[in-house]
Amino acid sequence: MARGATDRHAPEWTDPSCPVARTVDLVGDRWSLLVIRDAMDGARSFTDFQQRTGIARNILTDRLRKLTAYGLLAQVDAPSGRRKLYTLTDAGKDLFPVIVTLRQWGEHHAFNPGEP
Repeated sequence: MARGATDRHAPEWTDPSCPVARTVDLVGDRWSLLVIRDAMDGARSFTDFQQRTGIARNILTDRLRKLTAYGLLAQVDAPSGRRKLYTLTDAGKDLFPVIVTLRQWGEHHAFNPGEP
């Protein structure tokens, strides 16, 4: 779990002694890394994330809550005060090289010849 996050938000660890397994437990579901990717690309509001990913609203709500509870995102008030915005914490920013590496791997191995 991100340092500083509270244990009450910890998932049940698949393999408590393995850092890879713990990381997958935190961000390895279908949507979490895409939310983090979009936060790195400037998404801040619920609407930003929803439009970029197409994720169902209830699932997005769940992922934003979990990523905030795990200390990867922080929730802040928008300047208008009417809604919340999400920003990456230092722990979330530390995932940048992971996202870049996943992208590079995907470019080399996840497309058939002739696909974008």
